[in-house]
Amino acid sequence: MSDSFFTHSQDQLKQIARDVLQYAREKGGTDAAVEISEGSGLSVSVRKSKIETIEQNKDKGLGVTVFVGQKRGNASTSDFSPASLRATVEAAYNIARFTADDDCAGLADADMLEMNPQDLQLFYPWNISTEEAVVLAQRAEAAAFAVDPRVTNSEGAGVHVQQSHFVAANSRGFIGGYPYSRHTISVAPIAGKGAKMQRDDWYSSVRDAKKLAQPEAIGRYAAERALARLNARKLDTRTCPVLFEAPLAAGLLGAFVQATSGGALYRKSTFLLDTLGKSIFPSHIQVSEDPHVIGAIGSAPFDEEGVRTTARDVVKDGVLQGYFLSTYSARKLGMKTTGNAGGSHNLSLTSSRTKQSDDFVAMLKKMGTGLLVTELMGQGTNYVTGDYSRGASGYWVENGVIQYPVEEITIAGNMKEMFQDIVAVGADVLVRGTKQTGSILIEKMVVAGN
Repeated sequence: MSDSFFTHSQDQLKQIARDVLQYAREKGGTDAAVEISEGSGLSVSVRKSKIETIEQNKDKGLGVTVFVGQKRGNASTSDFSPASLRATVEAAYNIARFTADDDCAGLADADMLEMNPQDLQLFYPWNISTEEAVVLAQRAEAAAFAVDPRVTNSEGAGVHVQQSHFVAANSRGFIGGYPYSRHTISVAPIAGKGAKMQRDDWYSSVRDAKKLAQPEAIGRYAAERALARLNARKLDTRTCPVLFEAPLAAGLLGAFVQATSGGALYRKSTFLLDTLGKSIFPSHIQVSEDPHVIGAIGSAPFDEEGVRTTARDVVKDGVLQGYFLSTYSARKLGMKTTGNAGGSHNLSLTSSRTKQSDDFVAMLKKMGTGLLVTELMGQGTNYVTGDYSRGASGYWVENGVIQYPVEEITIAGNMKEMFQDIVAVGADVLVRGTKQTGSILIEKMVVAGN
């Protein structure tokens, strides 16, 4: 591993972590946890081939939690000098002394901690110069403009490079950390003129820059998406099948995670309360989590508390097998942590009905006549009731063929019913961050227009 991107090595961060835990013990803390991180990156953006922004970041930080019995206090600093570390521990200790007891507070149980983290190969530093990054962004944008003279403008193209590393440790013997990277190329072209303008965008984001899509391919596809939206119409209000394009389908999977997360469950602010062991999807739907995929964005050998992560079936044949819990939320529910402090890891939604040939075109045919949604606006999900209402745009489809683009509509339903009404999942699988799924076809929703 190359340490040249960082001012500290992993060993140096581990030594700082041990020192901080030692200071917490000396101060009188009964338990403590610390996380130290450091990163460097480059972001460039161009618009109409001219440079708009160039940002270079270098940052570091340390956060410490000190427990005094069942009271806890947090403090943080970006100064790693011994005097500053002692002062930060002292601040956390003083906060802990004056907070109320919380019988669910405390570190994860020692037997849950990952003492031998495996290397999941998450670090691919990209030694790219600012000039080279600018050229990549310009290539992506130029390719968008070259598709069609109706691509008249651009919200810009960008290249984002980030490499970071961290160490986490606690007073129950856990210490672990690793370097990781994430690199992105994006472009957002605008087609048409005046009141008839339409924008769209596309991006590629991976840990290893060698696996990024070609900038020209990203630009061309983004332009084709923007062009396809020209001359959009409104629809009359109706109830019809709705096909969520893969990038948006990942958002439905995100809503499922939020509704089955510990915080929402113990606060009773979710429509999926007490659904463990119950059928929340049709029997052809599976949701699995695999934190140990080599090189994947959502991979992690342990969660934010040092708890070991494990592959599992979250939903099997439509039935919910497990929640997403941290140590604290698990204790609140009288359960065990699932190693999801900080979120889900490489979550994948599939259907046992999906065939290899079920690409995007096949999914339109399955829908027959209905709405293809390619963009959602607003935050219209009520997690307590499950009511769902979002501004949308996309395409009206008849007999499996796109007829025309539509805009200024609202799609509405209830998440509980939407999950149960999933008829098919496409083989057009896309990874978006820590989630992956193909397009998702829902039997019926209300589409509100004119």
